[in-house]
Amino acid sequence: MNVKIDLLIIVTVVSLFISLFLAFFLFSVKTKHKTSNYLFAAFLILCAIDTSQTLFNLIIDKPSNFGMLRGLFAFLQIPVFYLYVLSVCYSDFKLKPKHLLHLLPFVIANAILIPRFYAVDDTSKINFIKGYQKMIEIQFNHILIHVQLIVYIIAVFMVLRKAKKLYLENCAGTSISSYNWLFQFTVVLTILYSGALLKNIFKFSDYPYISEWIKIGLLVFQLLIVCWYLFKALNNPGLFRSIDSKLKLVSDIVLEEKNKEQLAVSEKEYNEELLKLQHYMVEEKPFLNPSLTIQDVSATIEIPVRDLSLLINHKLEQHFYDFVNTYRIEEAMEILKDTTKSKMTVLEILYEVGFNSKSSFNTAFKKHTGDTPTVYRKSA
Repeated sequence: MNVKIDLLIIVTVVSLFISLFLAFFLFSVKTKHKTSNYLFAAFLILCAIDTSQTLFNLIIDKPSNFGMLRGLFAFLQIPVFYLYVLSVCYSDFKLKPKHLLHLLPFVIANAILIPRFYAVDDTSKINFIKGYQKMIEIQFNHILIHVQLIVYIIAVFMVLRKAKKLYLENCAGTSISSYNWLFQFTVVLTILYSGALLKNIFKFSDYPYISEWIKIGLLVFQLLIVCWYLFKALNNPGLFRSIDSKLKLVSDIVLEEKNKEQLAVSEKEYNEELLKLQHYMVEEKPFLNPSLTIQDVSATIEIPVRDLSLLINHKLEQHFYDFVNTYRIEEAMEILKDTTKSKMTVLEILYEVGFNSKSSFNTAFKKHTGDTPTVYRKSA
């Protein structure tokens, strides 16, 4: 038993130190993404408060209002993470009064405990905690937090799915890997919270000791997650290139146009716009700009963003991201075939044609040609 307690204390202390260090880093670092940093710092602090239970119990060995409140801060974790995801996906995200609604589960969880816990004496608190498995308030809060978790996790994945699709339809930078990374991070958090759900199931079963061992495993896992994020944050301070939340998916635009019976565009007009776009891409080579957006192209060739988006994403059945990368790959292929440029490395070429990520370049090149850049150069 002492070994388990010692292990819990060590892991808790290390996890708290790293979480609070990263939170301090996010609060203090100078960046234009302050809201995102502050929200993730708040998420880390809430996780640290939850993690601190073992140390808290060593200091205060009896039930208290402060101790109960500390535990119920867990209701704020996933809502804050959801707001963080919104803030990194959308450049125009701002915290508004309506976001206070996310506090509702936390308020409800505390309110139902007022009559039989917060407002009673210490002896009644002790009896309440001793019989926690039969207390309707505790059971309700456990159900509430798990329902909340499921709803918010689904909401986060929906936000990421839509944001990624909007990015593909409107941008041609290489930041798409950032959305993939945030998706992976959310999956890892889902696994962590699923483990917490399993822990709580055993906590209310006839085998509560299993819950304690799962708790140790979750603390170690959480520590690894925090270290992973710390590594990512330090190496990629400008991780995301956000998009405007006012942008609409092409599928939604098409539906609106159909409902208004305005989708029909003459073949002549379609061909004229397509030729204008293709001529611009070939002659001006805007794709060499690694941060090119559909708005940039629209402003130059004087085709409204809405029409240009429909032309590329609906008529050509390509995302703007893939459309632009096709021109980048064609340009890279010309360089690879040019014997006078044989001394240029693949890394130099990918930067030359508008990519700024080797992995995204290799993926796009193989998708377009079926070969890696190196193999293509040898066979050209």
